[in-house]
Amino acid sequence: MAKKLKDTDYLFISTYLHSRERDLLTNARMERMIDAPTAEEAAKVLVEIGYDEFDASSQRELGAVLAREQEKLFQDLYRFVPDKAVVDVFKVKYDYHNLKALLKARATGADAGRLLLDAGRVPAEDMRRAVMEGDYGSLPEALRQAAGEAGEVLSTTGDPQLSDFILDRAYYAEMLSAARATGSGFLTRYVQASIDAANLRGAVRTLRMKKGADMLRRVLVEGGTIRADSVQAAALNGSLEDLYRPTNLRQAAELGMAAAGGGSLTPFEKACDDAVTAVAAGAKSVPFGVEAVVSFLAAKEIEFTAVRIIMSGRMAGIKGDIIRERLREAYV
Repeated sequence: MAKKLKDTDYLFISTYLHSRERDLLTNARMERMIDAPTAEEAAKVLVEIGYDEFDASSQRELGAVLAREQEKLFQDLYRFVPDKAVVDVFKVKYDYHNLKALLKARATGADAGRLLLDAGRVPAEDMRRAVMEGDYGSLPEALRQAAGEAGEVLSTTGDPQLSDFILDRAYYAEMLSAARATGSGFLTRYVQASIDAANLRGAVRTLRMKKGADMLRRVLVEGGTIRADSVQAAALNGSLEDLYRPTNLRQAAELGMAAAGGGSLTPFEKACDDAVTAVAAGAKSVPFGVEAVVSFLAAKEIEFTAVRIIMSGRMAGIKGDIIRERLREAYV
């Protein structure tokens, strides 16, 4: 039986991560990037906090530098985190991202190479080989089953959306199972908050497309603090705001109903992400423990999203106020 870890087992890694918080992308640094005279000057802010230099006019190089930062983050944490399974919860997303890209590439004959991220539990090249050969035996069990089912649906129907529904459901189920297996209530609550936000997004987008119960059954996933069938019922009878009012997604639900009627999705998407961030930020006052690891990983995910929004906006010549509207709340 594995030794049960105590909060004090996380004393070193917690101290280390708290020291690294000073290099996170703060609101002030984001403002500097937005107000910088050129995209090249904006990129220098990232170099100051440890990012590799990159061509600030290239989306490909932006994607590459973010991928390297993600890989370095996981490698760094693996060295010091007492329970590697905590980090693996965050790596699950990249396994399913790669699987989606590769299944679609196999179906269309395209090359998914530039879309793959080597930050999952399964090396990207191993995943590529498994999908292209149709042999999923080397993949973790849940991923193996999802790959087989999604691949069969895609080859039978030719509809990548149906395949994605299967993979999304498997992704959230595996992430939640992995979080619970760590024994961390905080990590489990964070994953459940992510599922709640995903279901609200799915419900709003379904209403916006004027789809009904059949689509909702495909889109919504189990495992959140609010049951999927409750979300479905509320979406169909126009009471999403009432359903989410007791939760920290209440503002997102209000904005979601406006978006469902044809309003802008941007403030709604931002409010969903900010609600999940608030759960992670709830551990700021915890000096040491698994919470410090979860919070830092969540903070870096927020940061990577912000970097992509700002730099993509600067490359496209988008005005600063519009970029600000798209940004999520920073962790620090």
